[in-house]
Order: sequence, then C-alpha cells, then structure tokens
Amino acid sequence: MLYDTIGRKESEWAGMTASQIRDVGEQPGSVLVIPVGSVEQHGDHLPVVTDTLLVEAMVDTAVDQLDDVPVVVTPPVWSGFSPHHLSFGGTLSLEFAHLRATLEDIAHAGIQNGFDAVLFVNGHGGNSSLIDAVVSTVGADTDAEVLGTTYFQLASDRIKEIRTTETGGMAHGGEFETSLMLTLRPDLVGDPAVRDGEPMDEHYRWGGQDLLDGGNVAVYRSFDEYSSSGAIGTPKQASAETGERIRSVIGEELAALMTAIHEHNA
Repeated sequence: MLYDTIGRKESEWAGMTASQIRDVGEQPGSVLVIPVGSVEQHGDHLPVVTDTLLVEAMVDTAVDQLDDVPVVVTPPVWSGFSPHHLSFGGTLSLEFAHLRATLEDIAHAGIQNGFDAVLFVNGHGGNSSLIDAVVSTVGADTDAEVLGTTYFQLASDRIKEIRTTETGGMAHGGEFETSLMLTLRPDLVGDPAVRDGEPMDEHYRWGGQDLLDGGNVAVYRSFDEYSSSGAIGTPKQASAETGERIRSVIGEELAALMTAIHEHNA
C-alpha cells in the first residue's frame, strides 16, 4: 500500500516536502523523472500492474546507481493508453488525448520547481508514440530540456545477448516481463502451469515482433487477434536469473542516460 511505502527513497517526490523538492530542482542540471506505466491484462500468469511496477523498478534501479545527480522521481502514472487490451478485461485505459494532457500537466507543474530537464520513462509499448508527442509539446513550451525513452528499448542490443528465446519470445507477458517479475515480485507470478504465451504472429514482416523488435510499420490489432490468453511470447522460458541480468543492464543504461542529461544541463 502507498501509505506504507512512500518516502523510503530520498528521490521520491511523494515523500519529500515542497521545499525539499524545490531545493533539488534549483540545483544545476536537475532532472525530473516521470515514470509512465499501464494497468492492463498480461495473460493468466502476470498481474495487471506489471507495466507500472516494472517501469518504477527500473527507474529505482537506475537512481540507486547515480552519483551526485540531482534527481526527483514523481509517482508513476499508472494508467496508460491500452485500448487494444480491453477485450480481455482487467484493463484500465485512458483516452490518448486525456493521457497526453495529463503528462503535459505533470511535466509543466514539475518544471515550475526549477528543474532543468524532464525525462519521461515509459514502460508500455502502447504509450510510445504518445510519449514522443509529449516530448515535443512540452519541449516547445518550456526552457527545460525534455526527453523520453521506453526502458525496454533503451538497452535492446545488450538484452539480445541475454535472452534465451528467439525473436517473438519477449513479446507481451513473455520471457522479458515474466523474468523481471520473477526477480522483483515472484509472489505475483503464476506457477509454470499457467504461464501460457502464443507465438508472435504479425502478418506484416515489417511490423513489431516483440518488445525488442518494434518494427518499422505500425498496425492496430486488438490483442485477441494475437492470443487467446492475452500473453504473447514464451513465458515458460523466463527465469529470475535472466530477470536480474536484464534489470542490471537496464539500470546501467538508464543511469548513464540520467547522468548525461544532468551533465548536459548543468
């Protein structure tokens, strides 16, 4: 529960006083980090909060590695743009324009505390184009530098060396997300008997094949066209060991990005 966990980290916006937030924001090269997730179905073996939980954990892992970087992390934006998951139930989705406006408002309000840069860290594929748009709309209206990244694409080349599945195995609820959940919250992962995922079967070879291969052609499909369970990929090949290696790699890359942003804006 939030009331039992807020304020455990020095960089948490929610656990700081207003003056503490301003003190960090006024430091040279200060960075405001906004994690953006989703609450949506992830098959029968992962909880609906998976995307939000994982993006917050990846940001936390990165912040723990920073050295003298003034950074504050907002509470995660937990609802994403997920109309393609609604047919399975369990999904809470915002309209595109509503989520865009929410992220713009959060960024603008945060910048007023003196931050020199804002970094949106996205944890849901369906948010990617929206994050790109918000980087432009917010960036055009502020003097702060505005950036965005989707964490599972940030270190894709390094993760390809870690994966045990072929392309398609790290799709929605597949080896990637299940491995990270086994590392972070194994109590929320269903036993192997319910870790069912179907092979990624996108008609167009230019389309996305899994989380590490987003493709060059965007196409809308409801998830029930891909999978009867709501999961795509190979979750049965997931392991906590793979998850820990992925977490380490992403933490390093994200920390390096935050450091570079700080240095550029100091």
